[in-house]
Amino acid sequence: MINQISNSSNTIITPFAQKINSQLTKKNINVLQVNLGKRCNLSCNHCHVEASPKRTEELSPQICEQLIELIERFPEIQIVDLTGGAPEMNYGFKSLVAAARKNQKQVIVRSNLTIYFENGFGDLPEYFAQNQIRVVASLPCYLADNVDKMRGDGVFTASIKALQWLNQLGYGTDANLICDLVYNPQLPNSEKFSLTPEQSKLEKDYKLFLKENFNVIFNHLFTITNLPVGRTLFHLERKKLYSGYLQFLESHFNESTVEHLMCRDQLSVDYLGNVYDCDFNQMMNLPAKTANGENITVAKLLTSGSLNLIDEIQTADYCYGCTAGCGSSCGGALL
Repeated sequence: MINQISNSSNTIITPFAQKINSQLTKKNINVLQVNLGKRCNLSCNHCHVEASPKRTEELSPQICEQLIELIERFPEIQIVDLTGGAPEMNYGFKSLVAAARKNQKQVIVRSNLTIYFENGFGDLPEYFAQNQIRVVASLPCYLADNVDKMRGDGVFTASIKALQWLNQLGYGTDANLICDLVYNPQLPNSEKFSLTPEQSKLEKDYKLFLKENFNVIFNHLFTITNLPVGRTLFHLERKKLYSGYLQFLESHFNESTVEHLMCRDQLSVDYLGNVYDCDFNQMMNLPAKTANGENITVAKLLTSGSLNLIDEIQTADYCYGCTAGCGSSCGGALL
């Protein structure tokens, strides 16, 4: 259980474990999410991974082989979710795709789209289509100015070109070629906090605007709350908004989301082979633990012959971001 946190308004943030009044436990694991490293061609201001072109951390051959063995040995893993950084830039990307597809698992790549235009990565759209990879692409707004403010000059234009490329290959029309987009709200600069818009309505707005203006189509829109982790945390602290934002998230806690939290059926693995309950815990160095308090690694999973070593999911104050309003996950709203 985490400690209570006081903010400048003398308000108290209730520890998340106390708020739900029970242990948060795992269900059957069916998602393996792997962060291949922090190398990326972009440096987005909301990135909770703090990825950038200057980062060099990435998967090692040894950990890659352990992950391939994990994929091969555990049929209950139905989805292999590859993220980064730009996952395509980091060691082991295509090896993990090959292992997952060989074992009839769905592969998700969390792509920034602009990577397709970097030297050495121009084969990616065709590679994705050939392997029926589900593309989950960041497009935090359908307006160019907002996207470029968050992700860098020219990113919106490059993203649109990438989506048109994917559409030409059948993404958005072929049932086996799924392309989803991810919406993130702008980072707050005042205490006028707001939750993400209603997902289905915003999806309709995205689809109408992108079709009419760029002839772009996609399958689903995922709305994801900005959790106070990574660069979002630094921004909130710099603006002296951190405690107020946490209070806002807690005030919108929705108990109905807890049953559907992404941490309950997934394992998150970092490039060093450490296991976490979710990507946010990974970035905040809150590892998954066994019943006797030992940190879990991919090697330990392989040695034990089981994915079910976690007695209780590790929680923290930022868990309110996933449980506020309609909830938030790597797959968008929970309700």
